[in-house]
Amino acid sequence: MTTKVYVAGLFIALATGGSALASPDLPATISIPGDRLFTESLTSSRDGTVYVASYGIDGYGARTIYRASPGSAVAEVWIPPATDMSPGYLGVFADDSTNTLWACVLPERMAGGPQTAPSILRAFDLATGAIKASYPLPTSEAICNDIAIAGDGAVYATDTENMEIVRLRPGASALEVWSGSGAFGARGGILDGIAILGDRLFVNTLATNKLFAVPIEPDGAAGPVSAIELNRPILAPDGMRSFGQDLLLVESGGPGRLSRVTLSGNSGVVATLGEGYPGGAVAVTVVGTNAYVLTAQFSAEETLPKTPTRPYEAVAVDVGTAP
Repeated sequence: MTTKVYVAGLFIALATGGSALASPDLPATISIPGDRLFTESLTSSRDGTVYVASYGIDGYGARTIYRASPGSAVAEVWIPPATDMSPGYLGVFADDSTNTLWACVLPERMAGGPQTAPSILRAFDLATGAIKASYPLPTSEAICNDIAIAGDGAVYATDTENMEIVRLRPGASALEVWSGSGAFGARGGILDGIAILGDRLFVNTLATNKLFAVPIEPDGAAGPVSAIELNRPILAPDGMRSFGQDLLLVESGGPGRLSRVTLSGNSGVVATLGEGYPGGAVAVTVVGTNAYVLTAQFSAEETLPKTPTRPYEAVAVDVGTAP
């Protein structure tokens, strides 16, 4: 996921329409009501509850986390704007095993100036929304972007600005840099989506259109980084989630797509599942046999305080069962 304010932006008007079809027992769209929300990420818990994160720009925007009850076609405010001066949230990830909603909090900044507080990985109680803990990212000027959790409970997040993956080990009190050191490219590449399949962690870079794999060694250390060779280019890859043995990946460039990446070693076959999302596509989560693609409205960000022309939505694509 990316944001106009803090990352050298990539804002592309995407085609309207799309090939989204919902499973019959789930809504075809989930509406996120309100103006200038700047929706950025979504996740879902085991019971089908969907959580949506948003941020603000120059005083505009919700800085809110929304929640849609299982089967609901409308999300409601769940965690209102915080009392701190953070612009809001990027990635969110629901972890039923620890009753936690993890969220990437954007850093506080002076208007047009440097950070005044670090970017934070924050843990909320998944039932109540109460803050459980906050973990500042370890590297200066960090931007926490998205989150994934390994089978041993370790929490991983992408640091977009520093092109690093950070890790919170089970029981640890602080984040540590886990992988990076130029392995994902130079600053400005926008390290973005993250997902875990078995003993490998995958990340993508929005500005350079790449997908990488990092082995999680038996002792938890990061193995050597490998670029995944794909059968076709991916265009501005953004939010990404594991889907059985495959990846579901949002491409926010070109026509705007939801794609499925079937992996074999360090090779991958990319198949388009849906495309043509109005205003932009930034994230994906799976509920039942539906993948919900979260749409943005980038044009409204470029012309503040312009109001979006339609409600923000998460649009369903029937993807069947995970392989």
